[in-house]
Amino acid sequence: MKKPRARRRIINSIIEAIQDKKGEDIISLDLRDLPEAICDFFIICSGSSKPQIKAIAEEIDMKVKKAHKENPNHREGFTNMEWVILDYFDIIVHVFEKEKRAFYKLDDLWSDAKLTVYKD
Repeated sequence: MKKPRARRRIINSIIEAIQDKKGEDIISLDLRDLPEAICDFFIICSGSSKPQIKAIAEEIDMKVKKAHKENPNHREGFTNMEWVILDYFDIIVHVFEKEKRAFYKLDDLWSDAKLTVYKD
């Protein structure tokens, strides 16, 4: 587990990368107080097209790697670009196509978590 300050810096880099590529509806969910959570934070955003989703995910990967020397433990969803996951162990990033985000309602499933909303 990363130290809180290091984790906060990584989250800030992720949010910045999403904003740089014009991701929308950006939120973070603090899951630390939820015993059933698989990580400490979810970062969730939406993209309006598959090329934009790819650009957001690649920008996150590049920024975190460059600034923090961290690679995702696991990457998934790069084939269909509808729901891309970047797993940094205690921070998991979800980049959704808008329709998929509305369908899966991940925001609602974890509504007990502390929510932070970021500007697009």
